[in-house]
Amino acid sequence: MSVDLSTTYLGLRLRNPLVVAASPLTNELTQLQRLEQSGAAAAVLVSLFQEQIEHESWELERRHGSRFHPYAENLCYFPDLEEYNTGPDGYLRHVAAAKRVSSIPIIGSLNGTCSGSWTRFARLIEEAGADALELNIYHVAADPTRSAADVEQRYFDLATEVRAAIQIPLAVKLGPFFSSLPNMVERLVEAGIDGIVLFNRFCQPDLDLDTMDVRPRLALSRREELCLALRWIAILRDQIPASLAATGGIHTAEDVLKMLLVGADATMMATALLQHGPEYVGKILADLNSLMERKGFDSVEQIKGLVNQRHCPDPTAFERAYYMKTVASYTHQECEESLVPISFGGQAGSLPTVPGESATESPKTRSPR
Repeated sequence: MSVDLSTTYLGLRLRNPLVVAASPLTNELTQLQRLEQSGAAAAVLVSLFQEQIEHESWELERRHGSRFHPYAENLCYFPDLEEYNTGPDGYLRHVAAAKRVSSIPIIGSLNGTCSGSWTRFARLIEEAGADALELNIYHVAADPTRSAADVEQRYFDLATEVRAAIQIPLAVKLGPFFSSLPNMVERLVEAGIDGIVLFNRFCQPDLDLDTMDVRPRLALSRREELCLALRWIAILRDQIPASLAATGGIHTAEDVLKMLLVGADATMMATALLQHGPEYVGKILADLNSLMERKGFDSVEQIKGLVNQRHCPDPTAFERAYYMKTVASYTHQECEESLVPISFGGQAGSLPTVPGESATESPKTRSPR
């Protein structure tokens, strides 16, 4: 028996819930074709950044001598943005080319922090042929004079400005750092946003101890990260009439199934595909089909939200109750068993081990996990 894996996301009918998240794979046409051939239902292109658009505008003004940029000394700190995805014009050409070589929905992506004239590119991305647009809002609230309400209004203004510029479906990709995420999501949906992507994985800076320089550090996702989106999609599913997509930590068919059960309309994957290649999409879909067959599920639509907060036997499981259970489940005895007696200069000491590993297993001889 073949399970019906089709789903609807942003009003787009997809052949399955597996969407390729923005990554280097979607920046290459040959990789896009391989992803489609392997079964990917849609693809999100890498983002066009607000800084790229503004940088191009500054360069044009500088070359034509129209005005002196008041922060010209800061321009030297910009990376070579044209090389990131060939600049704004190149991005539009890439959208058009992606549509020519593939038949799956192509979702453009804009990454910014505030509203402004740069958002006109939302309309240009639509005109280039994108089937939908993902607005990736990446703002670090570092100014202590700005309240949480100010920060939320900044998100809201940017989203509504982009919404007004285009006719195609619009999703907003959010980070988890809101005092009341449900309220923020509800406001966005009321403003006409078609879908919410949870969650944006903010890139964190690192410090080079040799040079004392702050360096960028990109860490690929791990499966443990999916629990954050799982919780919030379960909570939001019956509260908002919009599409929900899960991203971050989705590596296997089991991960996909979990997200569908709590209410996701689509699941987005990048890390696992970068690690295993575009053909890994086919394995995920085959495993998902087999897994759903074994559990007696006929279709994705049948199971969406089956175990969300409203339908869960214990709704508090997605709130505070399981926090206490998780803490209490790691007993004092387990804590003692996780300590390995060692000697420091003749004095007894203890070295903590990873829970679940043998206490007699030496850290040096411990086999790779």
